[in-house]
Amino acid sequence: MWFDPKCPWAWNTSRWLLEVERVRDVRVRFHVMSLWLLNDGREGLEPWYERWLSDTLGPVRVLTAAEEKYGTDVLRDLYTAFGDRIHGERTPIGRDLYVDALTALGLAPDLADAADVADHDEALRRSHHAGLDPVGEDLGTPAIHVPGPDGRRTAFFGPVVSPVPRGEAAGRLWDGVLLVTGTPGFFELKRGRTESPRVD
Repeated sequence: MWFDPKCPWAWNTSRWLLEVERVRDVRVRFHVMSLWLLNDGREGLEPWYERWLSDTLGPVRVLTAAEEKYGTDVLRDLYTAFGDRIHGERTPIGRDLYVDALTALGLAPDLADAADVADHDEALRRSHHAGLDPVGEDLGTPAIHVPGPDGRRTAFFGPVVSPVPRGEAAGRLWDGVLLVTGTPGFFELKRGRTESPRVD
């Protein structure tokens, strides 16, 4: 799964995938993408969304720096540490959040410095494009890649879900997602959102 840690919809999807691990033979690997990068240079963004994007680059830079230092597996727990603070505790995004999350996991707190420099931006771009290019244009996070029925990778946006399905309900949704995304020629299934995300 490719995620931007500020996105509440991606957060819900990530928590759903961790539920799926409990009831299906699945192991989730997390990767970083950037909503800031996705929208960089786009015109006509709604003012509220431009404001919302303004603090999204720092967190993904820190996550990318941590991945480069410790390896991709670090993202699993570090994303959870970021997400718990951003979505659960409503901690303002910034250096204090980064240092607190890094320290809690025994990671180098000076990785927080990466938020304000472009040192890891090329690695961020590579991860971003690896996740989103196979999905298609104008789609963001959550993006998921899974092996298809023929062994080839299937990449898709979503599912966007609220609240997070738990237990066997999470497994049934996974089964359905695999069924539709593994169907040749299947492209889209969507309905209007009727509420804001309820995050766990």
